[in-house]
Amino acid sequence: MTIDRRLARAGFTLTRDYPVPVERVWDAFAEEDQKLQWFGDGDAFEPGEWAFDFRVGGRDVAEGKFHDGPVSRYEATYTDMVEHVRIVTTYDMWLDGVHMSTSVASFEFEPIDGGTRFTHIEHGVFFDQFSADGPNREQGSRGLLEALGNYLA
Repeated sequence: MTIDRRLARAGFTLTRDYPVPVERVWDAFAEEDQKLQWFGDGDAFEPGEWAFDFRVGGRDVAEGKFHDGPVSRYEATYTDMVEHVRIVTTYDMWLDGVHMSTSVASFEFEPIDGGTRFTHIEHGVFFDQFSADGPNREQGSRGLLEALGNYLA
């Protein structure tokens, strides 16, 4: 069987206003016990390996199985941080052990009247059979920002 070797690129920007101070939104990323409460897919996801090392050069791992579905694996490295201002990561995703993508993502925290404007900008490269997966990644990121909003509420 021949594998079609393709690359596709996708990018998106998501902006959300949360009615809480910047420090509260930041802590949802920076404190492991808080991140565990919103980063994932709730009841539809059986958690597996987890690692959390929130610092420049640190690595996060989040692996889990969708009920009756594939195992998803996320491995991120923090490349830049300015406390309460920005986080920049590079990350790779696998699905059932097959490398599906590499991305660069930035998260910006801006104080606004009544809370925080959070901006997620991402650029990804998707490999082979996952070359059409960009819209799914954006949808998944929207879900994470919704979960973050629910957690912060």
